[in-house]
Amino acid sequence: MLNKQVQYSQMIKQEALRLGFMSCGIAKADFLEKEAPRLEHWLKNNHHGEMAYMENHFDKRLDPRLLVDDAKSVVSLTLNYYTGQQQLDPQAPKISKYAYGTDYHHVIKEKLQELMAYIRENIGEVSGRCFVDSAPVMDKAWAEKAGLGWRGKNSNLISKQVGSFFFLAELIIDLDLAYDNPFPTDHCGSCTRCIDACPTDAIVAPYVVDGSKCISYLTIELKNEIPAEFKGKMDNWMFGCDVCQDVCPWNRFSTPHQEQQFEPKENLLGLSTSEWTDLTEDVFRKVFKNSAVKRTKFSGLKRNIDFLKQ
Repeated sequence: MLNKQVQYSQMIKQEALRLGFMSCGIAKADFLEKEAPRLEHWLKNNHHGEMAYMENHFDKRLDPRLLVDDAKSVVSLTLNYYTGQQQLDPQAPKISKYAYGTDYHHVIKEKLQELMAYIRENIGEVSGRCFVDSAPVMDKAWAEKAGLGWRGKNSNLISKQVGSFFFLAELIIDLDLAYDNPFPTDHCGSCTRCIDACPTDAIVAPYVVDGSKCISYLTIELKNEIPAEFKGKMDNWMFGCDVCQDVCPWNRFSTPHQEQQFEPKENLLGLSTSEWTDLTEDVFRKVFKNSAVKRTKFSGLKRNIDFLKQ
């Protein structure tokens, strides 16, 4: 039986790489004991700001067996989105690298469904669900348990081989597999570059991010007005923020992604400061068709751009 589990695990990992995922690790679906007090503490300190959904499904976040009946394995996957391309106007409001191309939710969901179909076709009747950042799954904890990296002081998952510019996704399935060892060590050492560089001091302690101060939260998740205390501290970011990753020494190992759908939308990188300032809803719809930026809606992006001008 053990040989079968090893064989199935290898098959799944090989297919994941063929589909374009960067890495794949597998952990036993179990209760995340270490995460429970950490999550409780983070919520108690209101580090989730207005993300009320983070308070929901506390038990499900910590136990994948409550999300998928008879879950046995969590297959964690990474997908590279790093690019060396940049916006041409250095004064223009900035957009996070991950949002240059097609919305990653669509791209990854498609790949996960293909992987699930492969498993059913080649292994047998397997039940499970695909997850991309849209359900109560603690993806970083599972990726760490599956040996894909460690959580840095900016709370992002970091890989020694490729840095941190990648998406995380999971398949939770009712199939016993051979499990990888958790990532053994933290390789941040005494480095505090991410903490020192954060424009809004959102990394309140090593490994603890106050989400309500994070520029990504302020420009995407926050639905109300951006608090005045952040005036002059947004580092010109209008959607997301890459600062803590850009300064991370491990990201010197990042290599450009090979995913065609993540190529920048036409005109996106060429828009000048004045074109962003005068952005119309029509241009917004064209430039951000099928983009993650649509999440802010036109009104949200306009709010962010106007806030930067003040």
